[in-house]
Amino acid sequence: MMTLHPKVIDLTLDRMHRLLDALGHPERALPPVIHIAGTNGKGSTQAMIRAGLEASGARVHAYTSPHLARFHERIRLAGALISEPALTALLDECVQANGPEAITFFEITTAAALLAFARTPAEFTLLEVGLGGRLDATNVIERPALTIITPVSLDHQQYLGETLPEIAGEKAGIIKRGVPVIIGPQTPEGLAVIEARAERLGAPILAFGQHWHVAEDRGRLIFQDETGLLDLPLPNLPGPHQIQNAGAAIAALRALGHGEAACEAAVTRADWPARMQRLRHGPLVEMAPQVELWLDGGHNPAGGEAIAATLARLPQRPTHLICGMLNTKDVTGYMRPLAGHAAHLHAVSIPGEKNTLAAETTRDAARAVGLPATAAGSVGEALAAITAAEPAARVLICGSLYLAGAILRENG
Repeated sequence: MMTLHPKVIDLTLDRMHRLLDALGHPERALPPVIHIAGTNGKGSTQAMIRAGLEASGARVHAYTSPHLARFHERIRLAGALISEPALTALLDECVQANGPEAITFFEITTAAALLAFARTPAEFTLLEVGLGGRLDATNVIERPALTIITPVSLDHQQYLGETLPEIAGEKAGIIKRGVPVIIGPQTPEGLAVIEARAERLGAPILAFGQHWHVAEDRGRLIFQDETGLLDLPLPNLPGPHQIQNAGAAIAALRALGHGEAACEAAVTRADWPARMQRLRHGPLVEMAPQVELWLDGGHNPAGGEAIAATLARLPQRPTHLICGMLNTKDVTGYMRPLAGHAAHLHAVSIPGEKNTLAAETTRDAARAVGLPATAAGSVGEALAAITAAEPAARVLICGSLYLAGAILRENG
């Protein structure tokens, strides 16, 4: 499959439409679709919506990317990850239908997911955009039930544009004529672009700060929209940024007609690995039993801010970072908010990843923002150095979903 197109990312919908036509247009036979775009929070928002829908008895398909430990994580059929035999058969079918024509890896695997969703009974389909929105391979649904745009910030500028309005315009490309759009918290310039497109298409707008509000109050999550107020537990996914993700998920569930029970399940039952995930089992934990070990895949400046806000709310404890990043990311922008919340950073290269930053480059970026840092040969080496100095430290492995995936595989 990787030989069918020389570029990893090539944003256009022409190849996708051609392949879906050859497959008999499975995208037209899906259960009602909820399409989610945004820079940060897409996956967490999707996980919360899925938890709420499944608690109400619905069967839910879900498509997400990238995967962490196994490709199968990307395709969830009616609540269960796709099986190896089913995935193999679908990919074979898609490769045969595509023939020798150019197609990217993401496009052909997205087509396989849509084929699986069309053939498996369910009540809902959750589609997470891979990159951008307007030209993303998932943007082939003519009339979804709902679209959602989570917070938009600077990321992937080489593909989506250098400015926030340009990037917001790409994300807003999933909005469809007459289809309601849930809009999460945005900057004023990003919101203006998203609202302008929605208004042009006659898409009803349900925007944070206008049509719905969410906040933490005395250890509870308070959500209010035009139909009333909900007093719910705080999200089980840690971090204050999950409040706004929960708000978007609840707004979506309310727009789909679900009540308080589904909304409470959304915030109490969601599962989303590598988003401030506490690691409690496996070789790394056994290697440092007194260490409080965490894992996060955030990798852009907004992700750094979210991690910093989460660390600020955890009980006081010496905090060390083990960080590996890709060479396509704003490393300084990611590091800057973390500098005041960590005692030291151990920089590593991401194993098996050709686009990894060298550990020394990551180390130098940390030092440039005032964060003491050293380079290490591996996560295990860094963890050993930390535990030798401070056996009861808090350690956060962070900087990339690719590093997080490697850790989850190695840690069982």
